[in-house]
Amino acid sequence: MTTSAYDAIADWYEDYVTTSAADYSDRARGVLRELLGSGPGRCLDLCCGTGAHAAELRRLGWDPVGVDLSAGQLRHARPRLPVARADATALPLADVAVPAAVCVLAHTDMPDYPAAIAEAARVLAPGGRLVHLGVHPCFVGAFADRSERDRIVIDGGYAERERTFRAWNADGVRARVGAWHLPLADLLNAVTDAGLTLTRVAESGSGPIPDILALQATKPPTKPT
Repeated sequence: MTTSAYDAIADWYEDYVTTSAADYSDRARGVLRELLGSGPGRCLDLCCGTGAHAAELRRLGWDPVGVDLSAGQLRHARPRLPVARADATALPLADVAVPAAVCVLAHTDMPDYPAAIAEAARVLAPGGRLVHLGVHPCFVGAFADRSERDRIVIDGGYAERERTFRAWNADGVRARVGAWHLPLADLLNAVTDAGLTLTRVAESGSGPIPDILALQATKPPTKPT
């Protein structure tokens, strides 16, 4: 199985999301609450990482189960939720197995996120919901200089989809593990191409320009025969 880039920084990342990035993580969970809503039932935490959002999923009434490629991250996640080490594009779950799935701040870690969305759609039960929450594809990335709070400089790299370690913040996650960029149109088309219906979109930011884009999509109910 492929080694995840996060294996080498798993301990650093566990500390980072609970200290330096705690306010950002709390804001992300607020958006997650808004779009996911309450359970009950199993909720797939796709690319669960250290399981940082498992407690929030339980507070909403869901029974979270996690999947991630990083053995180092899962070492931190196991005390927080049941997990399996697997690729997001080949989930170890049966068709229509879960009523909800979330992917939180992970889409730039995957070279083929549309394939992961298609897999999430496969395991969703009819009427189930998928919540994607990620860095804003228009305003966050190697192409976006966010060193000023109220002004972002965008360069021509917006169209580049290759993995890059270029980042305005040399101390952040992306400078350590890199990122794949997915332009906005590609992200939205991946949802509809997977047979899901886009039902809601939300943005969030600590300043006037959002740094988070989230969406809710639902799997159409099975038509009676």
